[in-house]
Amino acid sequence: MLGIAAATVRNWEERYGLVNPERSRGGHRLYTRAQVEQLRFVKEQVDDGLAPAEAHRLLGERLERGGDFRSADEREPGARLVILLAERDPYAADFAKFFLETEGYDVALAVDADDAAQKVDQGLPKLAVVELLISGGTGVELCRRLKQAGVPACLAISTLDARDEALGAGADAFLQKPLDPLQLVSTVKDLLGTSAFLHRATSR
Repeated sequence: MLGIAAATVRNWEERYGLVNPERSRGGHRLYTRAQVEQLRFVKEQVDDGLAPAEAHRLLGERLERGGDFRSADEREPGARLVILLAERDPYAADFAKFFLETEGYDVALAVDADDAAQKVDQGLPKLAVVELLISGGTGVELCRRLKQAGVPACLAISTLDARDEALGAGADAFLQKPLDPLQLVSTVKDLLGTSAFLHRATSR
């Protein structure tokens, strides 16, 4: 997600003690979204030439001030690519939303097909992610409606193997659930033709 080796993250945790995740029963590190943003902040400073110790010093100062770790571009209205996520399962929605937002996208969440259509009326997203079982299994028709409304790209997702049906309705790609977060993000980037961060850097 961040392009930081796991060994490096562990080393930073042990050496500087600022980003300390919870642990699962199996001993795996569980990072909150805020901690992911903190690690991204550190990486950006290191990429700009600062030593890790200096980057963590800056991190500590921001933490003391309760600072916002989003970049100026991320705080700027309209600076981020908007994705419509039409997902019936609240847990799956939170999962996908977390990973998409961590990659720099704005996510408009819709809980049913009518909600999705209303959000499109409020502003055309660059891409729609549609769970095919939404609203009693009307996701295929929703894909068709969204494409007809002018949504540039549509990614269909489902626990069912409904690739052919989804693509026949106009979806540009299909992923079967459970979703792998890296595959989800990679597919979204492929469909958009750019990452959210690259888009912000090149659209100034």
